[in-house]
Amino acid sequence: MQAFRTAATVVDGLSDDQLDLKIRTNTLKDLKGVGPKTAAVVVQAHKGQVPEYLTKLEEDLAELVPLADDVAEFRAALKGDLHLHSDWSDGGSPIREMAEAAMALGHEYIALTDHSPRLTVANGLSAARLEQQLDVVAALNEELAPFRILTGIECDINVDGSLDQTDELLGRLDVVVASVHSDLRADSSAMTARMLAAVANPHTDVLGHCTGRLVIGRRQRNGTQRPRPESTFDAEAVFRACVEQGTAVEINSRPERLDPPRRLLTLAVETGCEFAIDTDAHAPGQLDWQGNGCERAVECGVPVERVVNTWAAERLLSWTGA
Repeated sequence: MQAFRTAATVVDGLSDDQLDLKIRTNTLKDLKGVGPKTAAVVVQAHKGQVPEYLTKLEEDLAELVPLADDVAEFRAALKGDLHLHSDWSDGGSPIREMAEAAMALGHEYIALTDHSPRLTVANGLSAARLEQQLDVVAALNEELAPFRILTGIECDINVDGSLDQTDELLGRLDVVVASVHSDLRADSSAMTARMLAAVANPHTDVLGHCTGRLVIGRRQRNGTQRPRPESTFDAEAVFRACVEQGTAVEINSRPERLDPPRRLLTLAVETGCEFAIDTDAHAPGQLDWQGNGCERAVECGVPVERVVNTWAAERLLSWTGA
């Protein structure tokens, strides 16, 4: 999709006459950022036709298996998504595009949770960049109301269990998702202590993708990355702490994560945890992945009233603020 966004930006910079000339002379592909596929879409759209590429996408989507009734009902109860990324960190789309895609799905809000600074590979936000983002979100909220973009972060849990951002900034955010991204093969006692410290942090609202597993290697089709096993920790102690501290356990809906595994999700239900069903989306189309998390929630007996993103924004913010 990034290729189409780039091509759209390039074409938008042309006048009608310039675009007509490029199409007549078959030189669209000479423009930097426009390839054969994107050029074909531009030509067909300019002629008032439905691009063949779009028609194929719609046909592919039509073949997807619909959600079961109980899963669809669970999905319909969700009012937002509390974990997603924009092009400010490692997402591929601007904040506005992510918000507009969420609005099209019927969401009332999203939490923008770009990465914290320690995760340099994901272009994590420094304190200064995060402050700039807060101003951008405030301006967008004025334009998009009553839809709301909640300010947030996916904050790295450091090895000592501290969070990778200043207390002052974390205190200004609506939603803090705390996740482990490093030293995933640490022994169980060390990982447990690390997670317990993060859960006890008063700024932590959601414990993100708790095992860190990848059930499908992200580059597995090229044979360069295999699935990643779960981190080991005392899940009963961590989930008990989540209940005591009022921290929700994330049900991560990304197809390569599906975290926590069913046995741990069932344990979290039995322990009395609250949950957030999130997509961890890095592109607009991925916001529709919540069905994956809802399916697992139904399978494991998650009570819908214990899913915090089924709550209205004001109730949610009262909970995160507390």
